[in-house]
Amino acid sequence: MNETVTRRLTGLAGITTAAAFIVQVPLYFLYSGPPPDSNVLARLLIGICALAFLIVFVTVFRELVKRAHPACEWVGTLAFATGLVYATVTLVSSGLEAGAVIAADRPIDPTITVSGTYILYGTIGRVMLALFLAAVGHGISRTKLLPRWTGRSAFALAGINLAFVPSLFFGNTPAHFYAANGWGTTALMGALFSYWMLALGISLYRSATRRAPAASPVLHQTAGS
Repeated sequence: MNETVTRRLTGLAGITTAAAFIVQVPLYFLYSGPPPDSNVLARLLIGICALAFLIVFVTVFRELVKRAHPACEWVGTLAFATGLVYATVTLVSSGLEAGAVIAADRPIDPTITVSGTYILYGTIGRVMLALFLAAVGHGISRTKLLPRWTGRSAFALAGINLAFVPSLFFGNTPAHFYAANGWGTTALMGALFSYWMLALGISLYRSATRRAPAASPVLHQTAGS
């Protein structure tokens, strides 16, 4: 798989991941009380699909970094590993929520009822996502894969995620901004990550289109010689 195809695949995976997350997040705010089972299961299914595409993204991103700068392979591997752990932790949280909703004999709000997900979505998720973003930012900066703003924004978002790591000390009320399962710790961070991933995916896909014509002069020169 050449670099152009790799960039396009990585970009498409990033765009699809972001699109699914962007659709998912508003579903958490449709009901003031316990949402119907259909709402919870629908948003979890969308999130599961998003995480599947995220796994594709981190896998291909590692190969893209390795291809661009072999000495930075460890950065691509770190991004892959932390992205995979983040996806796994979130998938486990989704499974716990879905199981609780399916088993309950009445509508429940799993963001409150399922206590096991508090720090999985919150503190643990924030640490893993911060490491992932820092690795992606460093990989982009070292390899010059994309414009500078992509790497700098990754570092900035990693710092914001780290700021929410201590949220596990501030209760379990989803309506609070800064709580173990608060809307700032979970929904806001998810929304910021979604739109950043969308911008990154578009940038990656467009970079493949820009790079494709750049190879033609070399090919013509080789053919002429």
